[in-house]
Amino acid sequence: MSELADGAPGPAQMCEEARNLAESGEAGRAAALFEKVLALGETPCRAQAALGLAVVLDDAGEVERAREADQVAIATADPEYGPRAAYHLALTHERAGEPGLAAPAWGAVVDFGNPAYLPPAHLALARIADDAGDFDAARDHWEAAVGTGDAEYGPLAAHDLAQRLLERGDPARAQRVLTAGLRLIDRDAAPYAYARLAVALGISYLDQAIGAFGAALAAEPSDPEAGPLATELLARTLPLRGRGGEAAEVWRRGLADPGVAPQVRARLRRDFGEEDADAGLWWEPVVEQAVSEGTLPALAGEAFGALDHMYALLAVRYAERREDEAHEVLGGAVRVPSGYPWGPLLHESFAERLRLAMGTTVANWPEG
Repeated sequence: MSELADGAPGPAQMCEEARNLAESGEAGRAAALFEKVLALGETPCRAQAALGLAVVLDDAGEVERAREADQVAIATADPEYGPRAAYHLALTHERAGEPGLAAPAWGAVVDFGNPAYLPPAHLALARIADDAGDFDAARDHWEAAVGTGDAEYGPLAAHDLAQRLLERGDPARAQRVLTAGLRLIDRDAAPYAYARLAVALGISYLDQAIGAFGAALAAEPSDPEAGPLATELLARTLPLRGRGGEAAEVWRRGLADPGVAPQVRARLRRDFGEEDADAGLWWEPVVEQAVSEGTLPALAGEAFGALDHMYALLAVRYAERREDEAHEVLGGAVRVPSGYPWGPLLHESFAERLRLAMGTTVANWPEG
């Protein structure tokens, strides 16, 4: 251990001066002072000086020397500067894309047990383990991060863990994790973080419902009372989770089961119109199939496209304003859409296209 000359500043004073120099942009002089403290040996300021040197060197781009200084600080086992140095060391490896080297540094942070640095360390270790395919280790660290009660890292860990639990078919556990995460968030202070977990919680309930509805349909033959309801609920819920193909199969099985098919068809067609409306319309089987397969929006697009094309063919002739019976028939045809909510939109669209083509407006156009 080097001796200080009489009247020379002590290690603490030198560390403070070095910190001020670093903040003033004099990195070289700061590093020299931190190294001078380290040269004194095992002083109470050794860990502080080593971490200060690591930060200055890292800022200067001397990453390897910075890591060596971090290791010196870690070796002191100082309860404050030791975990901070391990944290800094881990970040240098994370920044360099070296998770395998970052993991031991994060592990050192955890080993120090300083509660101020545990949440980010556990979250980082969980993500490293998850990327490596070690779910059990990742889960332990995610749960530990949530368990710290930290309002910043706890909710992130809860979201990550819940996502993996949902992927593994465990929505009930995901719900417990998300509920714990939501308790850590001040909804007014962090509305987006709260919304993120709330949506994930809702998804977990959807997945749980899908499992329950599926279980209700597992019996053979289907329950004549619960079967049709479970079929509809399952088929209408699956698309919310991006599983439209499975929903189509659920409808197909229900319609193929003679014991429940009539009730299933009635539920499938519940939005077709009044029960006493005319039956046997040619397009109803097409609509029914589209509903069961989740392709109704595409079918509606096709139908409107065909209508627009036919309407244009009729309307061009009507716009010519011939004084004969055919003209009156055409007028009746182009007025047919007027009674529908979307009718004025069709009229406006064609009238604008005709104006652009002819350079003038068309007088007395329906709904014009």
